[in-house]
Amino acid sequence: MILRKTAGLVPKGHSDNPPKLYSYPKYWAECFGTAQFLPMSKAEMDELGWDSCDIILVTADAYVDHPSFGMAVVGRLLEAQGFRVGIISQPKWDSADPFKALGKPNLFFGVTGGNMDSLINRYTADLRIRSDDAYTPHGEAGKRPDRSVIVYSQRCREAYYDTPIVIGGIEASLRRIAQYDYWSDKVRRSILIDSNANILLFGNAERALAELAHQMAKGVAIEELWDLRGSAVVKKNEAENWTEIDSTRIDWPAKIDKIPNPYDFHNKKNIEESPKSEEVILQDKEISAVKIIPLPLQRKADFDPNLSYIRLPSYNKVVNDPALYAHASRVLHQEANPYNGKVLVQKHGQQDVWVNPPPIPLETDEMDWVFDLPFQRKPHPDYDNARIPAYDMIKTSVNIMRGCFGGCTFCSITEHEGRIIQSRSEDSIIKEIEKIRDHVPGFSGTISDLGGPTANMYKLNCKSPAIQKTCKRLSCVYPNICKHLNTDHSPTTKLYRKARAVAGVKRVAVASGLRYDLALKDPEYIEELVTHHVGGYLKIAPEHSEQKTLSKMMKPSISSYDEFKILFDKFSKKAGKEQYLIPYFIAAHPGCDAEEMLNLSLWLKAHNFKPDQVQTFYPSPMALATAMYYSEKNPLEKVRYKSEKLSVCKDIDQRRLQKAFLRYHDEKNWPMLRKALTSLGRHDLIGNAKHQLIPPDMTPAKRSTNNKQRANRRHKR
Repeated sequence: MILRKTAGLVPKGHSDNPPKLYSYPKYWAECFGTAQFLPMSKAEMDELGWDSCDIILVTADAYVDHPSFGMAVVGRLLEAQGFRVGIISQPKWDSADPFKALGKPNLFFGVTGGNMDSLINRYTADLRIRSDDAYTPHGEAGKRPDRSVIVYSQRCREAYYDTPIVIGGIEASLRRIAQYDYWSDKVRRSILIDSNANILLFGNAERALAELAHQMAKGVAIEELWDLRGSAVVKKNEAENWTEIDSTRIDWPAKIDKIPNPYDFHNKKNIEESPKSEEVILQDKEISAVKIIPLPLQRKADFDPNLSYIRLPSYNKVVNDPALYAHASRVLHQEANPYNGKVLVQKHGQQDVWVNPPPIPLETDEMDWVFDLPFQRKPHPDYDNARIPAYDMIKTSVNIMRGCFGGCTFCSITEHEGRIIQSRSEDSIIKEIEKIRDHVPGFSGTISDLGGPTANMYKLNCKSPAIQKTCKRLSCVYPNICKHLNTDHSPTTKLYRKARAVAGVKRVAVASGLRYDLALKDPEYIEELVTHHVGGYLKIAPEHSEQKTLSKMMKPSISSYDEFKILFDKFSKKAGKEQYLIPYFIAAHPGCDAEEMLNLSLWLKAHNFKPDQVQTFYPSPMALATAMYYSEKNPLEKVRYKSEKLSVCKDIDQRRLQKAFLRYHDEKNWPMLRKALTSLGRHDLIGNAKHQLIPPDMTPAKRSTNNKQRANRRHKR
């Protein structure tokens, strides 16, 4: 691997000031113009006058040309750079032939599992097969393989062995290092190893993708593009002249281990064997071997931070040591800030998985440019107007931002989109609303959602750019709202007012998740929301009532919910509306035991909530809560072997019991709950009194037994 020479010894791809997405000189193929739809067949290519595709994208979703579908965004982005882009959507995977449908791409295959992880898409939290697939025509299940990215990449390799393969999307992003796999109940290798791909682009990949495509178009080998922000690659050789910060152990220093010399040089490879090139980062006389510093001593050491990486525990270690897995997860999340995050390296056998820092967030003008690309905002004509459920859900919705600084441990948004909010301009959003009004068939005047990952984080960022670049907090709002966070919701309130003033728009709904603790900082926003943008019900997610469990979720106390409800009811009454909050809760989250779920169940009954849609914790790859689930350690704190063991519900029957506590009102759950309450010593909660949770067993057999017991007691008297 060749290290590219750059000013100040900063790898070129690690720059904090990348070029604007729209600033690249366009590739020569721009002369073919813009395709109405990106082609999915040779016939469509012929109509466009193409003899080949520069890039072919393979996706496990149906091709919907809409900015809410990741593959459409990627395809239109590359088209705007001047490249000819084809799409292979939901191919059969039993042979390589479907992957040859568009011929051999000139530059690379781009492979994704789609908008959802293929395994979460196919299996419930109880590991039952789902009966439908929202991203497939007619909602038909079974149109994508399990572990789609791996399967598709292997077939692309079979089709054209020497063609580079780039993987990305949420499925790949969440598997960039060794990760616990809930479906096989084991730790799996980085997806880079199993897919045999050349490079992985994680998170918001527009910057890395544009740079990669243009460099490869210039003839740069993909192996030379190892340093792109937001990418991960496999390296087989040493990173010469870099400093390794060793974080492969916990409880350092240990009594049985000899303390290493932090300034010792480990020359594992003769530098005379290193490849020679005009682009070698330093002259031979300046090249040194890797310098290794134990993590606890890094602040006392003298080294170039721009040429340093953190060595995580190896795959072989974390697969056999859950505590080390939790430690690795903690380090990964601490290095999630794109402005101060370090390169992470993890050994897999004789190879290193090299994970570069996250991508620099898009500026508002770049976000506007992406959303203004020539999307048709509908499915490809090949689907012949077949219903695609996911499209029906979003066709009249507008995404106003990306990212989330909430840091909820069970959520994958942070690992994928990052903690820094990326917002569109008002003008861009209003323009999209007008497009929906004018071009979406059957538009009735309702914008179904004006939001994003979290509806009320629009334009909320750190007040100080300098602090933001140095911060390593996992959340801006937990355990409390950071004093440096801008909590002024007035830009959002202003946007709502402008949106509903658009001619032809009768109603603008807000259906995205709402961070109610943040909303409390701006009651004017709550009044605006409640008065104009709630259609009777507002869904929010306190997730639990008990602080012990909430602390493992990194969620605010239930008192924040109570405060929000007071204002919600107040402003609903003021508006003359009868409206209700619909809270969402999670069962079987790490740190939650049966007693905690019982207390939540009692809270629900006290507040007269009878949830129909309930969720059992789903351990998604790389999430902090998943590390808790697998390791039974808490990575929110420094991990030690002697750390407190978390209560983790892994047994399927126990997971179903916790879910049953959420649906205490369903008589199908009463036998299970009666048994659990008796086991917990809370038989007093079985009865018909107002304070009791479930009624007694009144089946004929049980009534007969009760009658006999009463008769025996009378006889004894």
